[in-house]
Amino acid sequence: MKQFKVLSALLLYPEPELIEHLPLLEDMAAEQDGWAEALAPLFAYLRGHGLIEVQQNYVGTFDRTPSHSLHLFEHIHGESRDRGQAMVDLMAEYRKHGLEMQGNDLPDYVPLFLEFLSQQDEAEAGRLLSDAVHVLAHIGRKLRANDSPYAGIFALLEQCSPVAAEELSEPPVNDMDEALETFGPGVDGVEPLLRKAAGGVQPVNFYPRGTHGASRAA
Repeated sequence: MKQFKVLSALLLYPEPELIEHLPLLEDMAAEQDGWAEALAPLFAYLRGHGLIEVQQNYVGTFDRTPSHSLHLFEHIHGESRDRGQAMVDLMAEYRKHGLEMQGNDLPDYVPLFLEFLSQQDEAEAGRLLSDAVHVLAHIGRKLRANDSPYAGIFALLEQCSPVAAEELSEPPVNDMDEALETFGPGVDGVEPLLRKAAGGVQPVNFYPRGTHGASRAA
C-alpha cells in the first residue's frame, strides 16, 4: 500500500526536501483515483507560500492546537494511564511486523503509523486502518472546521478504510498533579509506559470510548 507513503510525507514537518519533491508526490497521488483532487488544496498551499510561513503554520496547526494533534492516543486516552499501555501495545504491533522504531517519535505519531501502513499488504493495511480510522476522522473533522488544507489527507484515509468512522467522545482531562501521578513511576519503580500488561500483548485501543470497537482492535 505504497500510497500511504505519500500521505505520510505530506504530514511531516515541512522541510526544503518536501517542497523539492512536491512534483513527485503529486505524480504518485495522481495514480490513485480521486487523490489528486483531494490533495490539490494542500499542494497549492505548499507551493504558494514561503517555507518559513508553511513551517510556522504547521507548528500552529499540529503542535499548538491539541484538537489537531498528530498523536492518535491523545484523542482517545488524554493523559490517562491507558495511553501509556496503548503505546506499548502499538510498539508490539510494529515489532510483530518486523518494524523497529528509530528516532524520538512516539509510536502513535500519524506519519509514522502511515509509513507502517505503506509497508503492509492491502488486507493488513485495511485491518489496521479500520482500527485507527475513528481517530483519524476525528482529526480530519477538526481540520475541516478550521479550513486547513491538511484536511484532505484525512478525508482520503476515511475513504480508504474498510469500515466507517465512529464519533469519538472527548478524552479525559487531568490536572497536572493527576498527570504526574499517572505518568510517574509506580510503587515498583517502573514507568507506566514500560509496564507490560498481565497476559502478554493486549489489543491496541484505537476504538472510540463507549463503543464495542475492542473486537476490531489490532
